[in-house]
Amino acid sequence: MKKRSELFFSAIQVPMDAAMILLAALSAFAIRNIPEILALKPKLYNFPLESYLNIILTIIPLALFIYAMEGLYNIKVTRKFWQEAMKVFSATSIVLVVIIVTIFLKREWFSSRFIILAGWVLTVVYVTIGRYALQKIQKHLLETRGVGVHRLLLIGRNGKMDQILKLIKHNAALGYKIVGHMEAGSIRAVRELKERKGVDEIIVCDALLTDEEQEKLIDYCAINNISYKFIPTKLQTAKFEAGIFNGEPIIEIRHTPLEGWGKILKRTFDIISSSILIVILSPLMLLVSLLIKFESLFENRKGAPIIYKNERIGSDGKKFNVFKFRYMKWEFCTDPNTKEGKKALEYEKELIEKLSIKKGPLYKIKNDPRKTKVGAFIERFSIDELPQFFNVLFGDMSLVGPRPHQEREVEKYNEYHRRLLTIKPGVTGMAQVSGRSDLEFEDEYKLDVFYIENWSLWQDIQICLKTALVLFRKRKN
Repeated sequence: MKKRSELFFSAIQVPMDAAMILLAALSAFAIRNIPEILALKPKLYNFPLESYLNIILTIIPLALFIYAMEGLYNIKVTRKFWQEAMKVFSATSIVLVVIIVTIFLKREWFSSRFIILAGWVLTVVYVTIGRYALQKIQKHLLETRGVGVHRLLLIGRNGKMDQILKLIKHNAALGYKIVGHMEAGSIRAVRELKERKGVDEIIVCDALLTDEEQEKLIDYCAINNISYKFIPTKLQTAKFEAGIFNGEPIIEIRHTPLEGWGKILKRTFDIISSSILIVILSPLMLLVSLLIKFESLFENRKGAPIIYKNERIGSDGKKFNVFKFRYMKWEFCTDPNTKEGKKALEYEKELIEKLSIKKGPLYKIKNDPRKTKVGAFIERFSIDELPQFFNVLFGDMSLVGPRPHQEREVEKYNEYHRRLLTIKPGVTGMAQVSGRSDLEFEDEYKLDVFYIENWSLWQDIQICLKTALVLFRKRKN
């Protein structure tokens, strides 16, 4: 599990590098304009600062892209400085070559060899200094305040594990804190330790651990956002990342690609897309709001709200309010803690028993008599869910993910169903484009778990595009 501090420091490297490259370019430009200090010949070429800046602002995204390709934005709490400095030198040199080739082909760019070489040297120096400062701040917070420390549980007692234990205890800069060392991987013992001390990562090296026990432990870790790593005795899955720890091969099971930069990328996509969709769909949302308001006035329900807040369970079991256009009569959408709300809940339970057409934890009421005329239309085409784009913008939901369920539905989950709570719920998802609300819960669960384990940004884009087409397909119920 990637710590928030690790995500923050990795994300801030991008604007930091961009600022350092810009500063290096401006420094090179300024130095060139001080011939007295450098004792150089008079300048052969003159070009305005504005034109120069336009070129630099074109180069910066290219440089950041090459830095990313060279692995300079890999998320890791502890890094060797000299290795990072060499990577900065190598990546910046590639950028230099690209600039030289571009200038050869595009003569209208500046032709100052001094600025090119000075910019290259200063960029290496400035970017390295910036990263060194960030690394020192990160390590200081790690060692003095425990920010970013991973609480580690070791399972298995043998020479290899004893070496790892000794290494971590004598090297705080590795970013680990040993919270337990067990001989066997008992789920009950792991759960008790997690509740008492918290666990972020587990390293297993136990030849006696059966495949079934290991599978249960992997599922438990996935549900509770715990990184699972093992020094292999048996390889049970292809979804892994291999590495070296203290000279030993170590394998980490990947619960989902939605960690590290995947998480940052998905959140960025959510913010940009939800903002655009809110702007584009605002006339439709305004029209629906007016229709709901007029219908309420016609039925003498002046105080009836347009937006209904429905409490759901989100990632990590946190409660939040889903925004929806109210498609039911107001007496059936009231606060469940009030007298009227309790009556509405009792009536809903009766309808579920008599008219629900779904099996498992979820319910789906056929021909729900509580809908208004406007509500029946907007619910049929999922227009009632448009306000959930604000949930996405605020960070409670994602555009794509498992649908959020009510607490009473989550209480009926089997333990393995809780994997649905390991990522943010979505406005739409793989289950919705495969069958919308017509799928049985177990089939919906399988599709959502496949999505969690195989996430990609392109897949999110495809699901969003398919959702737009599926909305106009009539539901079976």
